[in-house]
Amino acid sequence: MFENIRLSFKGIWSHKMRSFLTMLGIIIGIAAIIAIVSTIQGTNEQIKENLIGSGDNTVEVALYQGDWTYEMGYEGVPAGVPVISDEVLNQIKDIDNVDNASLYLSRQDYGGVYHLNTTLSGGYVIGVDENYFDTCNFIIQKGRGFTAKDYKEFHKVALLDKESADALFQGEEALGKTIEIRKEPYVVVGIVAKSREFEPVINSIEDYYTYSQDSAGKVYVPDTTWPIIYQFDEPQNLVIKVASTDDMTNAGKEGANILNGYLNTSDDTIKYKAEDLLEQARQIQELGESTNSMLIWIAGISLIVGGIGVMNIMLVSVTERTQEIGLKKAIGARKSNILGQFLTEAAVLTSMGGVLGVVSGIVLAEIISRVSEMPVAISVPAAIGSVVFSMLIGIVFGMLPSYKAANLNPIEALRRE
Repeated sequence: MFENIRLSFKGIWSHKMRSFLTMLGIIIGIAAIIAIVSTIQGTNEQIKENLIGSGDNTVEVALYQGDWTYEMGYEGVPAGVPVISDEVLNQIKDIDNVDNASLYLSRQDYGGVYHLNTTLSGGYVIGVDENYFDTCNFIIQKGRGFTAKDYKEFHKVALLDKESADALFQGEEALGKTIEIRKEPYVVVGIVAKSREFEPVINSIEDYYTYSQDSAGKVYVPDTTWPIIYQFDEPQNLVIKVASTDDMTNAGKEGANILNGYLNTSDDTIKYKAEDLLEQARQIQELGESTNSMLIWIAGISLIVGGIGVMNIMLVSVTERTQEIGLKKAIGARKSNILGQFLTEAAVLTSMGGVLGVVSGIVLAEIISRVSEMPVAISVPAAIGSVVFSMLIGIVFGMLPSYKAANLNPIEALRRE
């Protein structure tokens, strides 16, 4: 085997230009496939990050009535939906790949949050437990967070995000000031923000409507004070933090199933459901899959053309080396030895083309990325698979010339000029 490989490299090097031109079809085909796959993967990762948010890995589980989230403000507390206990929360934290879980209550309030004469129209009031900000990767930018004493003694304190602070105080300092939520005074003790801000890439009007986020602003209060401004025994929502983005769907579904197991309502439409952003990402990605598959098949045609070129050049090589083949057979070389030598030469030739094609594809993908500002992600499995596939092309298309060489009559081969 190693001797055949050595002879193959020697033969390729002795006809450098002819070998390169033979490999050109393989190089172009592999390069095109690598560039297409890299662009597809880069676009898919961008879609996933745009929908889910880079580095967040949190999934929300909320109470639904049919296809819509249950509106506590309009419908009231639903019968048969219990408050989520610490025991149930710990059960959810034990789900595989779940790093943390937290409970919160949420209400979009169109006129109940204000400071002096300024109203936070359409803003969200969110009642959070002690683990919420850690679970959702928030940091305190100014002031302080909630303390155990705030929860235990029902302190009416609030944290604002940047949007709500700007809307309510319009550039003035918010810390220490008082806002009113449903006519209840709350003292602003801090400003919070995501530890890693993420802005989706918007390349079109469709992206804008797909990825647009609600920026009305949020006001956070301790969940123990929630009944002061809204309702007692109001069912909470759940946010789950998982180890990786790909774990979000399963963790969300398992969390929803656990919560649904405690429901005792006569209304079958009321269920906990997980916000499956990963599935939304897949649906968007699938829209372009058919086109991408066609592009890969078209690029694959050049591999067939390259394979035919390999078969042609190997037939020429057999003709040129007829006397060499006759001499080897005369001194005892078997058909399998001749067949193996020429198959190895064809496989080495196309494998070299595959390697050069992978390198060219990576360079081409980077050029496309810089020129069109499209994201790319180099696929290692695709690169390895391309080289292996190019080797198989060499074996398949080298079979006929190799078989012809192996079956030459040694006497006639030695006589041929």
